[in-house]
Amino acid sequence: MLKSLKFFLLLISVLFGFILNMQAQNKTNSKEQARIAKHDRINQMLRNEEEGMPAFEKHNITAFKNHHDGWGVLFEKGFSKTAYKTTIIQFELGEKQHRKEQKQSTQGGVSGGFAYFGKPFVFGKENIFYQAKLGIGKQVLIGGKSNKNGVAVYGVFVGGFSAGLVRPYYIQFALDTGLTYLKYQADTKDAFLNMDPKKDIIGGSGLRKGWNEMKFNPGVYAKASLRFDWARFNQVISAIEVGFMADVYSQKVIQMIDLPGKTFFPTGFLALNFGRRK
Repeated sequence: MLKSLKFFLLLISVLFGFILNMQAQNKTNSKEQARIAKHDRINQMLRNEEEGMPAFEKHNITAFKNHHDGWGVLFEKGFSKTAYKTTIIQFELGEKQHRKEQKQSTQGGVSGGFAYFGKPFVFGKENIFYQAKLGIGKQVLIGGKSNKNGVAVYGVFVGGFSAGLVRPYYIQFALDTGLTYLKYQADTKDAFLNMDPKKDIIGGSGLRKGWNEMKFNPGVYAKASLRFDWARFNQVISAIEVGFMADVYSQKVIQMIDLPGKTFFPTGFLALNFGRRK
């Protein structure tokens, strides 16, 4: 009886080891087949490009941009008719910040028996300047045409309409009449430019004030950049973009008190791009 049990356990162990070995081999074979399939797919894409056919016909990209004077979020739709050129449509939202802007905070205080702590604010700021842009352009493959690893460099050229949106900047003050929000005007100039701003200023208003007073300033823009895409034969897009953009508006935009407004805004930027191709 004991010998039969030992034999049975040995048989189970052998069968279990055999199953594990077969699973490992199948897994290895699956990986090898996937590698071969990917290699064949990329070779086919390269042959198609040599004949003028695009590897992918469409793409969607979301980009997060860091400007030297602000920030932006961009959405892009691309349509490829040839192997190396893509027509792109872009919509972008962003904010321009003046080079003199510097955020600061107050120490808080007590008013009417209640303690308060103000939000950070920009001393001397008059308006917040947003931009909404709609443009059309081209993405051109300029490097890495025959690179099987898929690393590519694109030139991106876009131009279009830019809607400048100017929102008055509100600051919360502690006055004799209590706590109140004020924007810059002739009768509030002394309070805004108080040399000891922490004496009366509590803090900024954040996103709560000024939306119903926003003013529209139409303009145009143009952009040129280099986009570094390290997986151009993959469906998933991951790329870095660096470039230069210039905006021109019909009216001067004043951002800071007692500083001249301007209509021309040159900008350098760095962007992280994420998306999909199909």
